[in-house]
Amino acid sequence: MERSIKQYETDRKEAVRIAARLMLASGTTTPRVGGVGECTIHIVDDECDIEDICQQMEAMADIKKSWGFFRRDAAILRDADAVLIGTSLRSLTDPADINCNMCGKLVCEYLKDEEKLPADPEVAFTGPLCTFRAANIAYAVDGMVSQARNLGIDYGVYWSVGAAAIRMGLLPRATGFALAVAISITEKSPFRDIPLKYDEINQRTMNDRMINRLWPQFRSIYS
Repeated sequence: MERSIKQYETDRKEAVRIAARLMLASGTTTPRVGGVGECTIHIVDDECDIEDICQQMEAMADIKKSWGFFRRDAAILRDADAVLIGTSLRSLTDPADINCNMCGKLVCEYLKDEEKLPADPEVAFTGPLCTFRAANIAYAVDGMVSQARNLGIDYGVYWSVGAAAIRMGLLPRATGFALAVAISITEKSPFRDIPLKYDEINQRTMNDRMINRLWPQFRSIYS
């Protein structure tokens, strides 16, 4: 019996869910510097939830000129099947107490006493952050990316998505920093070979111009 396209799509989405959870496991067990739990990973695989993040990114793109690329990232994220957001729970409120000086302060007590940046629309992450702690996200992302490579999953890493998720309140309250890994199981990777103006020229915008707008006119002409 021939297999239907609907069944293929169902199996593809199930593969995405399985892959995302395996990536979460790999990112969670990746060794951390400091030996304490300070990172969490959150999976967003609902289309509506992903669209909410994309709209938040587009709104942030209008706030600062340097954030203009958020629109392009949002267009790319819409092509993703799921996104994993890795957070740093301790970098904002709990310095490592090792006086590493990576943040620019002589001792960790100075960082604790430092006044935090205001929750201003132009501030992506309300630091200052413990750089030593925040760097642990890199280990978690490496674990997720390594698993994606082993599974043959297309992926892309975006800080813009993490900043939007924090602003939306999707992550734990004490989160000081977040990075996102978007994944896709499709024949063409949505994260590679992307035009510079992908937010303007992509499959959705072309469908809107060529089909949704032109087809009613052709239909009325030839009906």
